[in-house]
Amino acid sequence: MKKKFVPGIASVVGVSILLTGCGSYKNEASGANAKDEASSKQVLNLSSPSEIRTMDTARATDTDSGQVMRNVFEGLYNLGEGNKPVPGAAKSHEVSGDKTKYTFHLRDSKWSNGTPVTAKNFVFAWQRAVDPATASEYAFLFFDIKNAKQINNKELPANQLGVKAVDDHTFEVELERPVPYFISLTAFPTFLPINEEFFKAQGDKYALEDNTILYNGAFTLSDWKHEQSFKFKKNPTYWDKDTVKIEEINFNIVKEKSTEVNLFESKQLDRIKLTSDFVDKYKKDANFKERPNVGVQFLRMNQQNKVLQNVSARQAIDQTIDRKSFVNTLLNDGSTPTFGLVPKNFAKGPDGKDFRATNGDLTKVDTKSAQELWKKAKKELGSEKITLELLTSDGDLEKKTGEFLKGQLEKNLEGLTVNIKPQPRKQQVSLLLKGDYEIGIDGWSPDFADPITFLELFTTNNPYNLDHYSNKEFDEAIEKVKTTLAGDEKARFDALLASEKILFKDSVIAPLYQKGESYLEKSYVKGIVQVDFAGQLNFKWAKIEK
Repeated sequence: MKKKFVPGIASVVGVSILLTGCGSYKNEASGANAKDEASSKQVLNLSSPSEIRTMDTARATDTDSGQVMRNVFEGLYNLGEGNKPVPGAAKSHEVSGDKTKYTFHLRDSKWSNGTPVTAKNFVFAWQRAVDPATASEYAFLFFDIKNAKQINNKELPANQLGVKAVDDHTFEVELERPVPYFISLTAFPTFLPINEEFFKAQGDKYALEDNTILYNGAFTLSDWKHEQSFKFKKNPTYWDKDTVKIEEINFNIVKEKSTEVNLFESKQLDRIKLTSDFVDKYKKDANFKERPNVGVQFLRMNQQNKVLQNVSARQAIDQTIDRKSFVNTLLNDGSTPTFGLVPKNFAKGPDGKDFRATNGDLTKVDTKSAQELWKKAKKELGSEKITLELLTSDGDLEKKTGEFLKGQLEKNLEGLTVNIKPQPRKQQVSLLLKGDYEIGIDGWSPDFADPITFLELFTTNNPYNLDHYSNKEFDEAIEKVKTTLAGDEKARFDALLASEKILFKDSVIAPLYQKGESYLEKSYVKGIVQVDFAGQLNFKWAKIEK
């Protein structure tokens, strides 16, 4: 998901005993008392990098909102350890012989107001997501369902979507073609159910506050103080509440990494991510942990900009960035330089070989070549002096990333001036989505386990084609992957490999790095599941254990 996006930050929550930040860190269990409470009660104290951007499942596009939704709502399936789908609102399902019809059998479960979760809740939510009036940026994920694309194109009404509530506990889905990752997709936030009666009763207030939402997940959202803090509380109506051990999770929005580290040290936070500034300091700490990630960060280049319409200019920008230096000096967290879009150790072909290993490096760092390309671009553009604006978020890492890129580009590309535009995370995302930027730091974590979750972003009409790239050959290749090649595993995989090569022949983006993650976690915290798709945490199985 858009996240999908670089780890973003929204507001500063300081702490009175620290020199950084301002205001007041609100936590009933502070200082040494926090450790006592955490050890004796099932309470987690965590930070959030930003305000919850939205709680409307049809409109969420960012990682931070998605993480909240993953814990307070539940789809047909959930994602557990190793990203494996586990039954959620559905206790089982059947698939037709041609793999185009899924029948889900719902368990007896309830919304947080005590009303039953029914098949109609899924019908309503999915129809709403594809309805063009909703303007869901993730509507395209439904396009493999019968009539979804025509509905989104205003050719059919939403009630013609290929979904049906046979009865309260039976939900049928008819696909246009086989989709090998469909079960995994049902755990994605846009596929979560909505109680239609409650939704309509709330009107324009729906999902704006914690009390204008119904929950069917392991937790409920409460005490939502915008731009400051929020809480998860164990949902007493959840069907699997006996599995859920955590009673409460306190989230405070913390902007400065040094503030976050000090809060961990003073026993006010139980888990935090680390940036490069702190990795060496804590590598030998008993609380230090690290893990690989399948999210990628890259530099977007908006082709609505005259300079960036020039392929030589884009190639020059791409080839001048020293990814290795960037990763080693700014990150130091297990992240690795990347020279493609689809990450390593994410998807394998029919031969069992990794996608990234098969396609290899599709770009390079070559300062001399970059300078020649830049000279060519300037000549074609008729200008020796060029200025570009670099959009970033205002978090610590993003600011440093912006400075690094500015230094690299201005040093190696003569006549180029880069002006950095740091914005609060929410505003940065908004500007990216509106295409109101020139070059911008962005990223993507997969929504499901297939390379198309990365590649499809750059088709002409995809809502996440924020660079306004258009290539008929690429569009046709992706369309074949989704249609005529859907049942041929080898041909489909080969087409995906070829599609990625087209993107890099055109230098659509400049890939930066594949994420790694270093973090500190108190020894008494157990069972938090990291979901690679969108890089989110699932707290259903978490617990405090002495």
